[in-house]
Amino acid sequence: MFRFERLRVWHKAIELYDAVDDMAEGLAGSARSNLANQVRRAALSVSSNIAEGSGRETAKDSQHFYTVAKGSAFEVVSIAAVCQRRGMISAEKYREIYRRVEDIAKMLSGLKRVGHPV
Repeated sequence: MFRFERLRVWHKAIELYDAVDDMAEGLAGSARSNLANQVRRAALSVSSNIAEGSGRETAKDSQHFYTVAKGSAFEVVSIAAVCQRRGMISAEKYREIYRRVEDIAKMLSGLKRVGHPV
């Protein structure tokens, strides 16, 4: 088992991607398609950067990737906010995404304090 597979935050990031992918399925049309692609890439970046950070040799290197993962999570919220304001997703779906990102961001902050998972 890889180190990242033992991290609860990585599992939560995978669940975030599932929720974002479901949200993106409902976005049709060219402009919406661009938003769907961007939000999927941002959501995938969260779990990918957590995995990459967990494989680094130093705490400083790990922290960098956890910071990037957190930034990608915030990007997901920003795109979801635009979609909600434009009536592309419901307020309930936005709140779900927001809650998931909030949990992940808190966990990443804790992981950054530790520096390097054991």
